[in-house]
Amino acid sequence: MAPAADREGYWGPTTSTLDWCEENYSVTWYIAEFWNTVSNLIMIIPPMFGAVQSVRDGLEKRYIASYLALTVVGMGSWCFHMTLKYEMQLLDELPMIYSCCIFVYCMFECFKIKNSVNYHLLFTLVLFSLIVTTVYLKVKEPIFHQVMYGMLVFTLVLRSIYIVT
Repeated sequence: MAPAADREGYWGPTTSTLDWCEENYSVTWYIAEFWNTVSNLIMIIPPMFGAVQSVRDGLEKRYIASYLALTVVGMGSWCFHMTLKYEMQLLDELPMIYSCCIFVYCMFECFKIKNSVNYHLLFTLVLFSLIVTTVYLKVKEPIFHQVMYGMLVFTLVLRSIYIVT
């Protein structure tokens, strides 16, 4: 939804490929989608505490990376919904791919020997992330991002089902 004609916001015209259902700049001149922006605090603050607690508990780095990745997603989403700029949209969407790759790694390594590294899986997920990033920067089509993210989530769901059964 575009901002009202008499209310262009602080960040200028929207350049993102997506604009959500919230009326832009309706609460404050500085935040395009106020409630979408503020709701990201739940993706920023609790994961920071989780990362700190993981360090205190001496957990493996993959758990700390998971919490920090959630924090980065929250901060990117905050920036995107605050500005509705394309660059900030990338700061929201690409970390979603990267963090989900971290989660996939954690899910596939949950029965491993402590402090070992599965370099094959790590390489595959990094390569996947690089390919998705490169293609998405060229294509600029949100559907591509949604399909790639959906594939990762589907992988997580299948692995979760396998683990619990």
